[in-house]
Amino acid sequence: MIPLHGTCDERFHAVRDALAESLAQDDVGASVAVRLRGEPVVDLWGGYADAGRTVAWEQDTITNVWSTTKTMIALTALLLADRGELDLDAPVARYWPEFSARDVRVRHVLSHTSGLPTWDTPITTDDLRDPPKVTALLAAQEPRWAPGEVACYHALTQGYLLGEVVRRITGTTIGAFFAAEVAGPLGADFHIGLPAAHDRRFAPVISPPGGLTVPPPTELFEIVPNPDFVPEDTNAVAWRRAEIPSGAGYGNARSVAAVQSVLTSGGGPLLSGEGCARALEEQYHGLDYALGVSMRYGLGYGVSGRTCFWGGMGGSLVFNDLDAGLTVAYVMNRMKDAIVGDGRGMTMVMAAYDGLG
Repeated sequence: MIPLHGTCDERFHAVRDALAESLAQDDVGASVAVRLRGEPVVDLWGGYADAGRTVAWEQDTITNVWSTTKTMIALTALLLADRGELDLDAPVARYWPEFSARDVRVRHVLSHTSGLPTWDTPITTDDLRDPPKVTALLAAQEPRWAPGEVACYHALTQGYLLGEVVRRITGTTIGAFFAAEVAGPLGADFHIGLPAAHDRRFAPVISPPGGLTVPPPTELFEIVPNPDFVPEDTNAVAWRRAEIPSGAGYGNARSVAAVQSVLTSGGGPLLSGEGCARALEEQYHGLDYALGVSMRYGLGYGVSGRTCFWGGMGGSLVFNDLDAGLTVAYVMNRMKDAIVGDGRGMTMVMAAYDGLG
């Protein structure tokens, strides 16, 4: 059995058992954290930070959580809305005058219904490190469908669309604003774009042996990677330094839970209770034409009843239950091949519910 480290309230021993089993079977290195009404009750980690299993996963190890990062930019938007600086029902063009699609509202961007799921112009990974270029392309692009009518997961574009709105409001990038106004006040070790000072504790992502399984084409959309890259490419220094708001956030389960438990603790120092509840406002219910599965989208999260959640390509996950006051986060370095449907994170969530009795 691979040893675990950290702390675990004995009520939540099932979470400890679930992580131990996952490390014995599927994971190389991983962490899980549970917060109950804002208080940490589980903070566990174990395994290795490298594929060769020579470097231990430590308390402060961090890795790319992929699209779990979207919950961080969603919380940033909710914060600005709660402060009265961002109207989620306003057209994007109110804040970004060069944005040509006048019917696209901020809430459409948050709910993957803006009709801009990818770039029509082929781009490269180098272009992702050039926000002015990729945002200008999106500003000039026509939506593929009437905004609000079709959900089609905005895997990369969501972060640039929302990021430009935040930049126009605050005068700084969404990553810098998140660092100063969210992660900083919470003392959370989560970064959108990773400074060099943190490289020593970075765990590279480990791709599935056969690559990622892309969802099959749907009636309206077929996923064609734009830009085209493989997960290992993102271990490069240039990728880590870039601010890619939809899918290049760096943290561990502890830091993900520290941020997202704002929603399950009444807002803490950042949000009002009403501001937290806005995450649950359903914007769309039906087939997501990129993922090929039925989704309920709230404002920046998948929603079900009084819970909201999202995960990252390859397996990371954060789950919030606003009624139970429960936040569960799972972060690992070994990716599985499914873009959707990896069950490791939900195993941790169900184990946490066991602790609630």
